[in-house]
Amino acid sequence: MEGVSNNSNIYEIVLHGFPNLQRFHVLLFAILLIIYLLIISGNVVILLVIHRETALHSPMYFFIGVLSCLEIFYTAGTIPKMLANLLDDERKMSFNGCLVQAYFLHAFGAAECYILTIMAYDRYLAICKPLRYSSIMTSGKSANLVVICIIGGMLSPVIETILISLLTFCGSNHIENVFCDFPPLISLACTNTRLYIMVEFTVSSFIILLTSAFIIFSYIRILFIILRIKSKDGRQKAFSTCGAHLTVVIMFFGSIGFMYIRVTKSYSVDYDRAVGLTYVVFTPLANPIIYGLRNQEIKRFIYKHLLMKQFFMFSSKRLQ
Repeated sequence: MEGVSNNSNIYEIVLHGFPNLQRFHVLLFAILLIIYLLIISGNVVILLVIHRETALHSPMYFFIGVLSCLEIFYTAGTIPKMLANLLDDERKMSFNGCLVQAYFLHAFGAAECYILTIMAYDRYLAICKPLRYSSIMTSGKSANLVVICIIGGMLSPVIETILISLLTFCGSNHIENVFCDFPPLISLACTNTRLYIMVEFTVSSFIILLTSAFIIFSYIRILFIILRIKSKDGRQKAFSTCGAHLTVVIMFFGSIGFMYIRVTKSYSVDYDRAVGLTYVVFTPLANPIIYGLRNQEIKRFIYKHLLMKQFFMFSSKRLQ
């Protein structure tokens, strides 16, 4: 069998992608490429604005910048290969490359869970403890929290990656998805995988449930404080500082929750593809839009830089 060695270990993985839409592969490639460029450019713009504007050098925007960096790396591990497979009829990938892609998918995904949790904690301090906020959330503490989140994200899928690398694989080397992930790889093994499925489910559930519970707890406390604010403008301002973050949290945790925390594994292949695309493609696309268009400070500085650029271009043409 192609892709299987004499000792029954798989060396190559075939990603099926969207077999029913293969005749539209050029159109799908163009759409996905445009989305990927929008993700990269949108997050880069946010990073540049935060870096250039000293008024945005605060913990909240520092965390937004870190989230933008994570989105760039997160999508770089999956979308380029998805683009290549749309133009490649064989859609092959080495087993080690597939395992590495799954590792980084989970590592950056876990790091994003942790960063979103820290951002909820930051909003809790800013709204519930405003007088102590600057002394608690210092620049040094913000940097330390980010380092802990990234290291935690890199370590989170290590056990799963090691266990899967020790499995014996045989039979089919086809994955009914558009990218590599731990559950499809485990399903290719020819040995009893109950322990591996349990470990993968436990690790994913622990990360998702623990971080989401902390975020929910933070927003319950925030809501109680906001409801005590007597002025309408004060309540609107408090809600606006949390709106963008809460929208991203619902989209990201909702999609990964549907994917990795399941009562049953008997969902259709199309379901897995749709949910997978949501948190790998569409959620990263929504993040720069949400933070760029809903965040008044970032939007104001973007407009300012665009207007200044247009002004200087117009002035240089007049002088010529």
